[in-house]
Amino acid sequence: MGDKFAPEPLSEAEIAAASRPLASAPDVVRADCPDWCSPLLEGVFENEWVAEAAALAARPPLDLRANTLKANRDKVLAELALPEARPAALAPDGIRIPPIEGSGRHPNVQAEPAFQKGWFEVQDEGSQIAALLAGAAPGMQVLDYCAGAGGKTLALSAAMENHGQIFAHDAEKQRLAPIFERLRRAEARNVQVTAKSAELSPLSGHMDIVLIDAPCTGSGTWRRRPDAKWRLTDRQLEARRAEQAAILDTASGFVKPGGLLVYVTCSVFETENGAQVDAFRARAGAFSAIDHAALWERHFPGHAAAARIDRERGISLSPARSGTDGFFFCALRRVG
Repeated sequence: MGDKFAPEPLSEAEIAAASRPLASAPDVVRADCPDWCSPLLEGVFENEWVAEAAALAARPPLDLRANTLKANRDKVLAELALPEARPAALAPDGIRIPPIEGSGRHPNVQAEPAFQKGWFEVQDEGSQIAALLAGAAPGMQVLDYCAGAGGKTLALSAAMENHGQIFAHDAEKQRLAPIFERLRRAEARNVQVTAKSAELSPLSGHMDIVLIDAPCTGSGTWRRRPDAKWRLTDRQLEARRAEQAAILDTASGFVKPGGLLVYVTCSVFETENGAQVDAFRARAGAFSAIDHAALWERHFPGHAAAARIDRERGISLSPARSGTDGFFFCALRRVG
C-alpha cells in the first residue's frame, strides 16, 4: 500500500549505484564538493585535490591555544586532565583534542575553570600558526584590521607580552561584540578596540604590522561548517574577491616604511590567495615579498612538508597536509 507522504522507493539501478564502493565513484563524489568548486580545488592541489577536498569534509579536531599571559601549555594540559588532549604538532602553544568518532561530541571546554580563568582560548592550529608567522613582538605597533571576534588579536597580544599597542578594528561592529569579554578574561591589556574607520586616521603610515584576516569564502573551514560549501556560489566568491582587494588597498596605507602587511584568509582558493596578492602588488608597487620559505623554517625547522610554500607568494595550510583548517598567509614588506 502506497504512502503519499513518503518518497518513491529506490529503483534497482539506484540501489545498485548506492552499494558501489566509494573508491570507484567519480572524483567529484569522492571529494564531496560542489561541481563548480572542483576546478578551483584541482588548480591548487593538482593530483592531491580529491584527498584534500575529502579532508575538508572530515570531522575536525578541537584545538586550543594556551594563553601565555596567564599560563603555559603544560599547565593547561595538567588542569584539563583530558587523556585525549595532546600538544599540537606545530603551534608551540597549541593543544589538540582529536576528532570524535561516531556520534560523540567534544568536551565542553568552555565550561572548564581553566577557560573561565583565561588560561586558554579555542583556536584552530592553523589560525595560531598564522598569528605566529605575523611576527608581532613586545613594543610593536600593530593594527588588526579585520579583527572580528578577536582570536588573532588575543594571540598577538600574548606574543607581545602586553607591551606595545594593538588596534583591533572591524568595520562591522557586531563582529567585535565578543572581543571585549575575551580580552578581559585573557588579561590582554595592550588592545584598543574600534569600529570607526575615522579613528584610525592617526595611524596612517605608522604601523609595524598590519594584519588583514580577510573576509573570504571560508572554504578552508568546510569541515567545521559542512553546509557552507553547498550554499556557496561563484557570485559570492567574486563579491569576496572585490572586498578583499578594497581592504588591501585601504589597510596597506597604515604600514610604515619597513613594516609588514600580512594578508591571511581561511580559504584554499587561489583566486582569494596568491592571485589576490599578485594583483595587489601590481597595483601598489611599494611592497616587496619576504622569503616565506625562510620564515617557515625559522619557526618550524624540519617541517617543510607540513605546508605548501611559495617563496614569494605565501604559505598555505590544509587539512590533509597540515592537519589544520585551510589557511593562507602572505607577508609583504613596505619598501617606500
